[in-house]
Order: sequence, then structure tokens, then C-alpha cells
Amino acid sequence: MKKSPPTAPGIRAGIRVGIGGWTYAPWRDNFYPAKLPQSQELGYASRHLNAIEVNGTYYSSFKPASFAKWRDETPADFVFSLKASRFSTNRRVLAEAGESIDRFVDSGISELGNKLGPIVWQFMPTKVFDADDFGAFLRLLPKAVDGIKLRHVLDVRHPSFMTPDYLALARTHHCATVFTDSPDFPSFADLSSDFVYARLMCSDAKFKSGYAPKVLDAWAAVAQTWAQGGDPAVPPHLEPAKAKTARDVYVFFINGAKEKAPHAAMGLLQRLGVKPPG
Repeated sequence: MKKSPPTAPGIRAGIRVGIGGWTYAPWRDNFYPAKLPQSQELGYASRHLNAIEVNGTYYSSFKPASFAKWRDETPADFVFSLKASRFSTNRRVLAEAGESIDRFVDSGISELGNKLGPIVWQFMPTKVFDADDFGAFLRLLPKAVDGIKLRHVLDVRHPSFMTPDYLALARTHHCATVFTDSPDFPSFADLSSDFVYARLMCSDAKFKSGYAPKVLDAWAAVAQTWAQGGDPAVPPHLEPAKAKTARDVYVFFINGAKEKAPHAAMGLLQRLGVKPPG
């Protein structure tokens, strides 16, 4: 594996709230100040939010220099979540993904150092749960890269995954499962790791912050309960809610009226009393 600058092996999290990417034309003169150069958008976003989920890594390969540049342009207390390459997950036999997984993990992501957050493995909506094949895939996921501990998130999108058998596999391999509020994808609120990963996708353009204030209030309460070790009664659950120890929480506003995503994220951070790095 490629070597990266010395970094702390631990993961800094707490409660992280962010958006998907930082380059989106409707955010100009909306979230970004007028006439802000596009080259400064990451720097601006990273000082008003404390995390960003990078979608581009799902579609394309990036060089180590790109990850190093993102690292250097953002404040110390900032985290990037990365979507893993689609070539690892969009395949008939997941157990054969080892080479593709290694290629992504060794692509230079360790250049992010302790700004490297969870890696999201997104599966096609047509991918049906097969316990043996999926278990073989999870065994291929590395626990670390260049001394940096890795956290893995499974974005499963077929109803067949809504089973205790899947949940048991995710827990065995210490992988989180994406929770979403979207009716377009099956989702359950059962926790499967020591951190929570939520992708909120139902923002509405009629609200200034994408969500009604009372809805953002409710999500703030849910995030706080997760962080404090509780298991809020967010439907649906496959099993009765169980209390555990405190967890790290990642919440990303991703879809819907995407132009509102930064305002939703800032609104949630404000409700949580979490100050952005800037």
C-alpha cells in the first residue's frame, strides 16, 4: 500500500452533519457567496459544515494528489466520507470483488489522514441479498489502510436485505447500514455498528431549510439519542430497540430539493449545538 503522511490512527467523529459533494451550480448565490471562485467552494463549505460525502469516487478514480489537496484545503476538524468504486459493488458475484476493493482502498485515500471518514459501499436496487455471497464480500473489506482505521457503511437497496440474517452479518463484520428517510429505498433503523450513518433525502423546496422546522427538530433529537447510546423509535425496526454505549453519528442531506441541502445541514448543526470548523 502507498504510504501517507503520519496520522493519528483513530477516527474523530462525534456528530457530523454535511452534504453530498461541494460542486453544485444551484448552491452558487444560494449557499456560496456571490462570485466566490469555484476553486474556493470546498474551503467555504468545510467551514460551515463538518463533513462531506464524496460521490465522485463512486464513478471515477482519483489520484493521491487529489485526496491530499482536499485534506490541505479543509480545517483540521473536518471529515470526508467516500463512496467506494461502483466496480466493487455492481457485480453478480460479490465474492469476486477483492481486486476491485483493494484497488479503491490503495488509490490514495489514506492521503486524507485522520480526515478520512466512513467508506460507503452502495449496492444496486436490483441486488438481492445472498447470505453466503454477501458474507464473503464483507470478509474482503480491510480493517485499515496505512495505519488508518477504516469504517465501512453498507448502502443496501433491495427489500430482501430487510431480514435479521443480513443484520447479523453486518453486526458480525462491524459495518453500519445506511438509514434513509426516502420512500424510494427500503431502510430500517436497527443499528449494526458503533456508529450511525443516515442519508436524508426528502428535502422540499418550499421550506427555506429543505425540511419543516419541526422535522429538523425531530431529526436533531434522533441524532442526539443515537449519539448518547439510545436507539430511538424511528420506524421501521426489525428487532426491538436496544440501548448501547455512545456512538458516533453521521448525517448527510443528499437528495430531494438538493439546492436546500446546505441550509438543512446548517440548521441541524445549529439545533445540535455543534459549531462548524470555520
